[in-house]
Amino acid sequence: MSGFFGVVSKGDCVTDVFFGTDYHSHLGTSRGGIAVWDGNNFNNSIHNIENTQFRSKFESELPKMKGNMGIGCISDIEPQPLIVRSHHGQYAISTVGRINNLDEISSRVFTKNMHFLETNKGTINPTELVSVIIDQESSFKDGLLRAQELIEGSCSILLLTPEGLFASRDRLGRTPIIVGRKEGSYCVSFESCAFPNLGYMFYYELGPGEIVFLNPDGIEKVSPSRDKMKICAFLWVYYGYPSSTYEGMNVEVMRYRNGALLARNDNVEIDMVAGIPDSGVGHAIGYSNESKVPFGRPFIKYTPTWSRSFMPQDQDIRNLVAKMKLMPVPELVYNKSLLFCDDSIVRGTQLRETVDLLYKCKAREVHIRPACPPLVFGCKYLNFSTSRSEMDLAARQAIIELEGKEPESLDNYCDPANEKYHCMVDCICKRLDFSSLKYQNLHDMIEAIGIEPDKICTYCWNGKE
Repeated sequence: MSGFFGVVSKGDCVTDVFFGTDYHSHLGTSRGGIAVWDGNNFNNSIHNIENTQFRSKFESELPKMKGNMGIGCISDIEPQPLIVRSHHGQYAISTVGRINNLDEISSRVFTKNMHFLETNKGTINPTELVSVIIDQESSFKDGLLRAQELIEGSCSILLLTPEGLFASRDRLGRTPIIVGRKEGSYCVSFESCAFPNLGYMFYYELGPGEIVFLNPDGIEKVSPSRDKMKICAFLWVYYGYPSSTYEGMNVEVMRYRNGALLARNDNVEIDMVAGIPDSGVGHAIGYSNESKVPFGRPFIKYTPTWSRSFMPQDQDIRNLVAKMKLMPVPELVYNKSLLFCDDSIVRGTQLRETVDLLYKCKAREVHIRPACPPLVFGCKYLNFSTSRSEMDLAARQAIIELEGKEPESLDNYCDPANEKYHCMVDCICKRLDFSSLKYQNLHDMIEAIGIEPDKICTYCWNGKE
């Protein structure tokens, strides 16, 4: 994934941009960047943050940056924000999303004798491609609208000019853009959790496809919201920060509700409920509150030096980090029947290692309760799992094991009322060595989110767009 943050202010904005961007560090571990308009030029900096924290790379540069408007980005894919000079003038641009037809769009550009810089490991930088789309139109508004129409997948955009900041939410609103306000300043953010400690209050949330323009004096609607929304459910289940709120529903509140609904449909006898850190914890608290079974921490996440493990692209590194950063508490594990809530099961390799660790500490039983249905399809709209093959999903592996090949239709495996679904779940349970496995159902997960079902993307679970 990626996340961005922008500020327009009557005073210096560098501190707000720095800390606001840092509050998106959970969304990416590849590149971090800041661009600030100083009244004459853009002062920008991009760093590799694969092996270090965003803050440590930029703290020494802050005293050199001055300006009242700026944007920042944490990216898991490409270096950004980029500085562009075109017939529109000079501007900075940052994007969040996934461009599935990047090659097709690039080919169209090449017919116009234009080029791209291969600065992103020999590939075209998606954010640079977006800037090229915008620059082919007569205005920023037309360019942003053209990008919405042309891009398959999703693309939300922050575009900073010397006059102010454009914010364009992707056409179907798969990711959020939220506006905050305090005296003399406006900010725009992927995560609303960035607001309180910087003094901002929630002001406005863009609708799907909506474009706004902000300057220090106010906000202007450039293009209205579209009717259809398909916001990603994983914002609440998995990668959203607990203190953030999207479409009026807070992430942590959703997780408590979701865990409670998991418990209502369960009757397993256990000694303790726990969460797989970090995103499984909220679901586990909800489960514990509803079931009246004590919540505990039979292992602790060692955070001082270990980063989020789902972000590194190499599977062996992800497995190693996941193993090394979880430290068991043997006294809470020995001879206990434990139930763990996790946000999801993707491949299951990390969870298998965690369960093995608990058995080595003499756990009697380890029951797993994912907070969403089985992942049968790989996401094709966002970039949080681009390195993971659909065939590597635990559910797909189980289906192929049961069928002997990939079936023509996967509908039966998406239906909890179908026997094939239960065979798939049993197969996953045995392969990963759980005492029992029971997934959240789609209906209850959507109920826990609490917005209209037709506004939520559920493609990962049922293949329906």
